[in-house]
Amino acid sequence: MIDTKKIWMNGKLVDHNEANIHILSHVVHYGSSFFEGIRIYKTEKGPAIFRLKEHVKRLFQSAKVYRTAIPYTEEEIEKAIVATVAANNLEQGYIRPIAYRGYFELGVNPSRCPVEVAIAAWSWGTYLGEEALDKGIRVQVSSWRRPALNTLPSLAKAGGNYLSSQLIRLEAQENGYEEGIALDYLGNVSEGSGENLFLVMDKKLITPSLSSSALAGITKDTVIKLAKRLGYEVLEQSIPRELLYICDELFLTGTAAEITPVYSVDNIQVGNGNRTVTRAIQKEFFDLVKGKHELSQSYLTYVK
Repeated sequence: MIDTKKIWMNGKLVDHNEANIHILSHVVHYGSSFFEGIRIYKTEKGPAIFRLKEHVKRLFQSAKVYRTAIPYTEEEIEKAIVATVAANNLEQGYIRPIAYRGYFELGVNPSRCPVEVAIAAWSWGTYLGEEALDKGIRVQVSSWRRPALNTLPSLAKAGGNYLSSQLIRLEAQENGYEEGIALDYLGNVSEGSGENLFLVMDKKLITPSLSSSALAGITKDTVIKLAKRLGYEVLEQSIPRELLYICDELFLTGTAAEITPVYSVDNIQVGNGNRTVTRAIQKEFFDLVKGKHELSQSYLTYVK
């Protein structure tokens, strides 16, 4: 169970148990929600929210794709997120802002259903386990592919899109893996159930392009910037499945996953177990989010 004291709903903070919606809300039946996952990190200057503005901007962009107007400004949502973190006295954890179609009438057309917004924040640890950040995880290539670009908009972080992610993750777990990697509609590598991915080959980082039905990840963008600062070349391109088996290193990125190395794909070990590049990226990333990097000031929003 999620343990949090206050949740921001439609302009005010309410008690955890009062944060309810009607069972006939459009979102319950048709998946019409748009959300973000944002990390709070403990720093020497107090709790800090990682890339708040970028996350809120993507929230609004996701809603726009589905012709949904959020009834607040981006600045108002940013302030509400900070207020929610403060109200729950969090030093570190996870934030979930969500905009969704509420209750008016039931039907596929959402136009007359109100757009509501909620923000929750709670303590939360490592998504795939502390050990995973060091030793890596075992993944499989999923039998479920990501939808074609003209089927569902992969750049929108929409609730309904994540039914695909559930299939990928459930299949992987039932087969004894920690995570699954989906291919796109052409059979190229796309992403994990909730993570972007990077391959390392000959000291170059390679990541699927947006045309591979992958989300434009904010952690992915951070990794690209950090890698270039370290002198690594970064390529965004189509990736055939077999590169997963012959690359030197492989790691997943995301707000939840952070920088998680992959030990094996379909029971084939990745490289020789050396993770020189991955560890370098991990160090830069965790220095950044903990306020110890020269870029920290521009990437973190401190909560007073």
